[in-house]
Amino acid sequence: MSKNKRVILITGGAGGLGVATGNKLKDYKIVVADYSDEIVNNAVEDYTKNGFEAVGFTSDITSKDDVTKLIEFTKAQGPFGGLVHTAGVSETVNDVDKVFNINLKGTALIVDAVYDISEEGSSIVLFSSMMGHTVPANKKYDEALRNPLETNSLNTVKEFVKNDSSLMYNSTKRGVQLIVEDIVMRFGKKGSRINSISPGVIMTKMGLKAAEEHPEIINNLLKMTALNRTGEADDIADVVKFLVSNDSRFITGTDLLVDGGVLPSIKKQAQS
Repeated sequence: MSKNKRVILITGGAGGLGVATGNKLKDYKIVVADYSDEIVNNAVEDYTKNGFEAVGFTSDITSKDDVTKLIEFTKAQGPFGGLVHTAGVSETVNDVDKVFNINLKGTALIVDAVYDISEEGSSIVLFSSMMGHTVPANKKYDEALRNPLETNSLNTVKEFVKNDSSLMYNSTKRGVQLIVEDIVMRFGKKGSRINSISPGVIMTKMGLKAAEEHPEIINNLLKMTALNRTGEADDIADVVKFLVSNDSRFITGTDLLVDGGVLPSIKKQAQS
């Protein structure tokens, strides 16, 4: 095992996108972070069997104390290469508070904490969604989305989304993009980069669940997709690998849409 390997922290690291991404990053030491000991241990075991250098840490990303401990653990593993923050939930949880707290509050907590260990060449990749691009700008709720750790942010966003988990999901993903825009200069002063990626319909476990619960929506989106197919986890993982690598060394502060070309059709439909 090389002590010179840079460390990549993957939150949601035992999930579909987390594992797919990790499988592309054999040149790094991987820290797998997720919500239960069992799934973290299983993921680390699989990596180790396949010749990867990986360790695990169980963490609740909505807990500041847990996130602080996770970052301390990550720092101890070696030079920090970056973060791939895949942890999140879909609208299928049907709980607007949970969607906000995991998708946006958790993102803000992990970004604030990882800044402390970021260094020259570190790359932060957050997960937004193509649906984040469908939420129009609004001064009041954008301020709340940019600052999800503020006391009244959740209630402010709920004024607009009511009890609609889908609207809350879309809004939190817009929030991820806004966080990237707001913090890019801060990371840049360290020589670090931060970007987000916006997947389209991806057939992970979460995507399959959504397809089972809302087949008509998924089928309609498929008809609107330029490449005429849904995405696979590797479609996203390959892009994340690029964003983590030095090949993307002049890309920062932006969101990369990886949706097979469906968003233009969604926007046209909304305008008609």
